[in-house]
Amino acid sequence: MKTKLFILICICAVMASCTSTVQTQKQNKIAQAIKKEGDVFQAQGNYTAALSKLLEAEKLAPDDPYIQNSLGLAYMGKERDDLAIQVFNKALALKPDYTEALNNLGVAYLREKKWDIAIKTFNKVLEDMTYPTPHYPLANIGWAQLEQNNYPIAQKYFLKALREMPGFIKAIHGLAQLYIRSGQTDRAIAYLDKNIKRSPDTVIFHADLAQAYEACDRTGHAIKAWQVVMQLAPKNSSLYHKAEQRLFELQ
Repeated sequence: MKTKLFILICICAVMASCTSTVQTQKQNKIAQAIKKEGDVFQAQGNYTAALSKLLEAEKLAPDDPYIQNSLGLAYMGKERDDLAIQVFNKALALKPDYTEALNNLGVAYLREKKWDIAIKTFNKVLEDMTYPTPHYPLANIGWAQLEQNNYPIAQKYFLKALREMPGFIKAIHGLAQLYIRSGQTDRAIAYLDKNIKRSPDTVIFHADLAQAYEACDRTGHAIKAWQVVMQLAPKNSSLYHKAEQRLFELQ
């Protein structure tokens, strides 16, 4: 009798375990579908809707590192880099080899102006030789060094990023800013003119050019460059408003 009871208990336990597994799999499937919706909103720049969907997905699958990574991006879109850092760290705790989340963590530190931590994080990204886009962490290290006025080191990393990805806008923009901030305005103007010829619709290049002209008191040229920025930048963007303000002050 005891043997039969023991067998019955074991069968019930197995059935309960199977039921629980099926429920978990169903929840995970629903969570992934909701995550996809959130990622679509994120790609559209609708971070509020993205955050709502991703928080919903997280409730169903709290230990999914990919949901945590998407959630971190949504927090950054909402300019809550402090919360982004928390969830990127959680994603890495769940999946230590998740290099994309590590790079995103570095970006969050960069936005928080935690330069040394950001540099350390991006160097960890570069340790992964299979990471397909090393030009991103290289350029980001360049920006962290630039913000600390370490111009030779910043230049080295921007050039490394451009060797990995010629024409990479973030690195070109970084070098232009480096030349402007270090007083090499003629070099900045020549460099930007060359890159504008290659990519005439890249608005940040025209904004950099306007800054370079202002730095060397070529007001007329600066006004023309800011006017181009207003033509190219999306209305209500920060760059559009900056150009509008500079034109008001210069004219």
